[in-house]
Amino acid sequence: MRLLITTPTAVVVDDPDVVSVRAEDATGSFGILDRHADFLTVLTVSVVAWRRVDGRWRYCAVRRGVLRVDNGCEVAVATREAIVDDNLDHLEQVVLAQLRSALDTERAARTESLQLQMKAIRQIIRYLRPERIVGGGD
Repeated sequence: MRLLITTPTAVVVDDPDVVSVRAEDATGSFGILDRHADFLTVLTVSVVAWRRVDGRWRYCAVRRGVLRVDNGCEVAVATREAIVDDNLDHLEQVVLAQLRSALDTERAARTESLQLQMKAIRQIIRYLRPERIVGGGD
């Protein structure tokens, strides 16, 4: 089975010798073996783990993403950010915390932006209310 993990700017993992893949979506952790049915899911901030033909485990922290299984022989993950590390403890303790923090910062910025947009819309509506229009062109 082949595992492909990409970001918008790079191919982070392209491993053709994969026996199994473990990942996590909103429903929890799941595994994929060779000949898995076609599958599509949205990943949470988590670690994608895979076992190679030689028995070694590899790990990649992802900042959410979309996982797709095609024809039971290719697993593709598209994510905004991916960090490969052979040390699972480091990924779980440090990298995931950093990725979650970045995600929280993005959410806060997006919320602030939406609040500013709503304030601008309210101002426009207040200005355009029919009761503000006085007289006709005297």
